Amino acid sequence: MAAIENSRGNWGSKFGFILAAAGSAIGLGNIWRFPYVAGENGGAAFVFIYILFVVLIGLPVMIAELSIGRKTEKNPVGAFKTLFPPSLWKLVGGLGVLTGIGILSFYGVIAGYTFGYFIKIITGGLSNVVTASQSEEIFKSFTADPFMSIGLLFFFVWLTVMVVMGGVSSGIERWSKILMPVLFVLLILLAVRSVTLEGSGAGLSFYLKPDFSKISFTTFARALGQALFSLSLGMGTMITYGSYIAKKDNLVTSAAFVAFFDTLIAILAGLVMFPALFAMGMDPAGGAGLVFVVLPSIFAKIPGGMIFGAGIFLLLSVAALTSTISLLEVPVAYFVDEHKWSRRKAVISMGIITFIIGIPSALSFGANSFLSTIIAENFGFLDMMNAVFGNYSLSIGAFFIAIFAGYKWGVKAVADELEKEGNVFFYKKAWAFLIRFICPLAIFFILSYIAWTGNYF
Repeated sequence: MAAIENSRGNWGSKFGFILAAAGSAIGLGNIWRFPYVAGENGGAAFVFIYILFVVLIGLPVMIAELSIGRKTEKNPVGAFKTLFPPSLWKLVGGLGVLTGIGILSFYGVIAGYTFGYFIKIITGGLSNVVTASQSEEIFKSFTADPFMSIGLLFFFVWLTVMVVMGGVSSGIERWSKILMPVLFVLLILLAVRSVTLEGSGAGLSFYLKPDFSKISFTTFARALGQALFSLSLGMGTMITYGSYIAKKDNLVTSAAFVAFFDTLIAILAGLVMFPALFAMGMDPAGGAGLVFVVLPSIFAKIPGGMIFGAGIFLLLSVAALTSTISLLEVPVAYFVDEHKWSRRKAVISMGIITFIIGIPSALSFGANSFLSTIIAENFGFLDMMNAVFGNYSLSIGAFFIAIFAGYKWGVKAVADELEKEGNVFFYKKAWAFLIRFICPLAIFFILSYIAWTGNYF
């Protein structure tokens, strides 16, 4: 029994948990996706709505997930089985485990590209790029190489496996204490460089002065979707991470710190991107290609541009790693808890499965014509995986977790767990109202939106 407990592990400190959970939340969603989604939806107006949704929707659901995890000390499946053994609620946990594997399989592809571009910049592969069209051709050529795409996916999965293999405190927590400060320092340095570029003032104005006339129905949907994705909610990550937290720790303040750091990083990412874009006269609504296509075309035009560019892609790689670690930990915890596997066996097995599942996504950026257009001309296998797991599964999981905490397990049971060992839950009534009424309605809204319009976040 002792071996099983050691395989499972616990956080060494509250600070270690906060950094690890913040690392899970902070990833490509903050630094790659957030700036271009904000750029497409009115800049500062979108940022304001996003922060509102983080506080009113994201934070209450995160508190619920952490309390479920700590109460049961189990993975998502085991947590629901422990609280209500004869029910179908364990299927919600099962969905979380599958969602973690599904997201990791395609997330690892994009993460691999960020590291590949870091290497490309420091070896001079982007030094002669002048126009966005040149940059686009380089990216297409880069992603169309099947050996490159699969190799980078393998590298990133391997890197993730090595960290998670070390366990909770010796692996995830230790590396989070290294990677998160590195991430923050890189962001600060890049933001300072960006805002000091000539002509950056227009970018700061766009990003920090709200124009509420640009708000539309879509703006609310994208902001809510971004909040769910960015905070790693609905996929069982916070249930799993919560299961390693000591009873004496205050879950509410821990969740608040995680949400704060996640939002801070996203806002800093905007300070890196928008001033640089406006300084070079580029379109802030650059779409998903903002990082890989638009930004490389400005590196050669600014003093120290290649250093700036290398910093951006190193930053993206570090952010991605802090997220892939948490995604892999969810299925690993499931097999350690429910099937009594050793951590080593669980990590290696899940790493291999994730890599195999990720290969079609790695080939869907031009390396294979069928996988690149499996749904439509501009909708390949990776896009399909993002729609299924990054949109529908994530939203469905978050919706049922809110229902579970608000009605099935109940707000009193959650509050009792939160107030263990003398901790005081000051906002108990406000949280109960949000988790029972506002959160389910808002998440149902985002589900209905993506189902009706086909617009994914």
